[in-house]
Amino acid sequence: MVEPETYPIGLEEIDALASRAGRVIEKLRSRVYSPGSSKTLDLRFNVRSAAEMSGRTEKALRDAESDGRLPQPDKDPVTGRRTGYSLAEVNRIREAFGTLPRRAPTDPACVLAVQNFKGGVGKSTVVTHLAQYLALKGYRVCVIDCDSQASTTSIFGLNPDIDVDEEEDTLYPFFRHGGPASLHYALRATYWPGIALIPANLGLYDAEYEFAARMAREQDFVLDRLRGGIETISDQFDVILLDPPPALGMISLSVLRAANAIIVPAPPNNIDFGSTAHFLRMMASTLGELARHGGARGYHFVKILATKMNDQKSAHGAIKRMMDAVFPQDMLGAVLKDSAEIDNATANLMTVYELTGAATRTETHKRCRVYLDAVGREVETEIRKTWPSHHDALRREGIL
Repeated sequence: MVEPETYPIGLEEIDALASRAGRVIEKLRSRVYSPGSSKTLDLRFNVRSAAEMSGRTEKALRDAESDGRLPQPDKDPVTGRRTGYSLAEVNRIREAFGTLPRRAPTDPACVLAVQNFKGGVGKSTVVTHLAQYLALKGYRVCVIDCDSQASTTSIFGLNPDIDVDEEEDTLYPFFRHGGPASLHYALRATYWPGIALIPANLGLYDAEYEFAARMAREQDFVLDRLRGGIETISDQFDVILLDPPPALGMISLSVLRAANAIIVPAPPNNIDFGSTAHFLRMMASTLGELARHGGARGYHFVKILATKMNDQKSAHGAIKRMMDAVFPQDMLGAVLKDSAEIDNATANLMTVYELTGAATRTETHKRCRVYLDAVGREVETEIRKTWPSHHDALRREGIL
């Protein structure tokens, strides 16, 4: 009789590893999530910036405040100087001047998935910074965190283990049999004016099993459920950003089905580029299979974004040139370069856009903002192209 093999690492040891990792995560989160506190946005804009953001001159802004079209600005009681405008106040100025850049009611909301079936490509970094870039411009944005790792949820100030209940706050109950008819139950306002969030936590992973069970009973379930849910809230937003899991599963398939535009983040190295090519093949195959069962699905645009680009690495430059040659019409011209500024902000569960004070005056920060703004501006243009009401303005700007 052969004796069963024994191994030094078993269930108890794995459980102990998980517990130790959990304690480290708690320590990291405790630096950001103080008991009883919530994340706030401390950005303030001077009169010049507020006027530029509103598409008007400083004089026009001051005149509107003088004649009562806009409220008088807050002033420091000691110096008498303006204390600056919050983003919410800038949006009120835009509304007064009629310069909010939103879509017309007849334009479709852009449902944009930032998707790749490989982790570590900068997916959540793109989602969070793009959401905040668009909010700074005055758009109404909804971020739907479809990834049980909940990185995006954490960046937006929620502790997934404490502040989020998978039975009430995530997509999970929506995917369950007999779940809510719309996604309104899960929408949360955030500390960013103009951004709402549907959060995630580890419990969302159970939705994969829920999908499998329901697929056995309802063959078209995976094709339509998330898309139908997004349609129930899309009238409230200009852009809905989807952050799916970095794997080909039921939730990822439903994201492909729900989105009407896709950004594929792809670092310029051999392994990640190979994974991206594999993702595109799987995407084509999957959409073809889904079309046979539930109708074809197309997109306003599918763009590849080079992420984590390091100019000091010659291989990155070579692969980026190859990407440009292989996908001449499909690459975004902007590149999200590797930056310590993003890493440092993420370590504190923040984004580069919400940093304030001395941190924003370094050359590293300024360079990083240039990269992020270039990506945001190009994606914004692609989004506006999908809105017929913006076409005349785009022609005047020489874009169409």
